[in-house]
Amino acid sequence: MTQSHPRISKAVIPAAGLGTRFLPATKATPKEMLPVVDKPAIQYVVEEAVAAGLSDVLMITGRNKRPLEDHFDRNYELESALTRKGDGERLSKVQESSDLATMHYVRQGDPRGLGHAVLCAAPHVGDQPFAVLLGDDLIDPRDPLLARMIEVQEREGGSVVALMEVEPEQIHLYGCAAVDGATDGDVVRVTGLVEKPDPAEAPSNLAIIGRYVLGPEIFGILRRTEPGRGGEIQLTDALQMLAENEDAGGPVHGVVFKGRRYDTGDRGDYLRAIVRLACEREDLGPDFRTWLRSYVSEEL
Repeated sequence: MTQSHPRISKAVIPAAGLGTRFLPATKATPKEMLPVVDKPAIQYVVEEAVAAGLSDVLMITGRNKRPLEDHFDRNYELESALTRKGDGERLSKVQESSDLATMHYVRQGDPRGLGHAVLCAAPHVGDQPFAVLLGDDLIDPRDPLLARMIEVQEREGGSVVALMEVEPEQIHLYGCAAVDGATDGDVVRVTGLVEKPDPAEAPSNLAIIGRYVLGPEIFGILRRTEPGRGGEIQLTDALQMLAENEDAGGPVHGVVFKGRRYDTGDRGDYLRAIVRLACEREDLGPDFRTWLRSYVSEEL
């Protein structure tokens, strides 16, 4: 008989990073607010959580992150101005972000890594499983990764990580998973994890991408996790402990994702994400694709 596990209702979005790779743009603007076409990257992430049924969203923020809160709040002056102009289309877009979800915020006063950021969510999450979404990874809504992960966690319990095959020489940029064979098509059992391994020592080419569904036991593990790579508390290290000891709150499963993912954490990939998404827009795509073909042919 399949065991039933508590329904997941809360999402946690760590957003306290400094965004140093995008300086000077992020000197005064949070990296999560950089536009991807005409929406800030963070809005795509919140929309993904809501589409998966998670309307209670906790954002882990830090200094200079107030624009994140403002974006998901009402702006009565702007709404009033658009109403007076009769600009219903833009008014709807402005109100969309404030109506998406029930938003909560807590500051990560001491930036000590992703594991520490997740630990900051413990008072809000309590003893229920929850999802973690990193803002650097945008998942195409046509490929519902998070919903699949929630389904696996509710069936199997423990924790679930998102995995994606990468070129072996790129694995040092990611956390990496050692896995047993597939248990249900795209689902694998994770037997070990290592943060940014040397390619020669990596147990696989399965990289951990920025989606997790975690059991509440992760908090106790994180409280006991010593700083690891970079002097930070690594979520990967805590998950490794769960993978090694199922009695501590495991098992750990992975969902191998083969869909469309846009990496906005790297400048080059950020630009490619904008081009891809703009090309697929009904309102922008036709003219933009025509210009792009012309530009590429002229440059080549």
